[in-house]
Amino acid sequence: MFNFLQKLFRPHGTARPAWRSVKLSPGQAARHARWVEQRVFLNWLGPYYKAYHLHKGGAGGSRGLRVEPLRESGRQGVLLFFDDSIGPGNFRHFYEHLGERVLALGYHRACADRGVKQRAGHTETTLKQLFKPNPTDCPTTGHCNQRFGLITIDLVALNGEPFFIRLATNAMLEPCFTPAGSFEELLKSLLDAPMPDPATQARIREYHDTF
Repeated sequence: MFNFLQKLFRPHGTARPAWRSVKLSPGQAARHARWVEQRVFLNWLGPYYKAYHLHKGGAGGSRGLRVEPLRESGRQGVLLFFDDSIGPGNFRHFYEHLGERVLALGYHRACADRGVKQRAGHTETTLKQLFKPNPTDCPTTGHCNQRFGLITIDLVALNGEPFFIRLATNAMLEPCFTPAGSFEELLKSLLDAPMPDPATQARIREYHDTF
């Protein structure tokens, strides 16, 4: 799998994806709001967080959700892999909700785009959200509070099938910013949540296939 990911992220020629702004339709927004209100996201927040720590501790296996650290220089992050038990509809809702959880940490969404790129043997489609910290000063230093730095959340699909969600941070190193919080703190803020009860688990099927 690691070799495949290396090939996936390796540049091929000079072709670049054509990026376009993306926005939920009123119907999609209403359905997503209901998904959030019903707290369907609890089916995956805690389990992904648990899978992350299992992998970090060397106990990750073939059962359960799969999580891997991001292997890119200059960025910290994690890959949350799609699982058939989630369904493409829920996975898209989960991607949108992760962005909403970032907003609640004192960020604003700088862009939400969709890019399509043809690669050898497959079509790669990426939904990308970029988040920047709100411009507030740290009361103790007077520097701009960068919180966890710049945050990107991508949903990558191959030939129309969801593959993974990539969550990554870039710290801003200019002296006018406070030091960035750790990626571990960010992940805890986003994913550490109670496990779902049976009623919440039963709602997975309702959103399994359609966003």
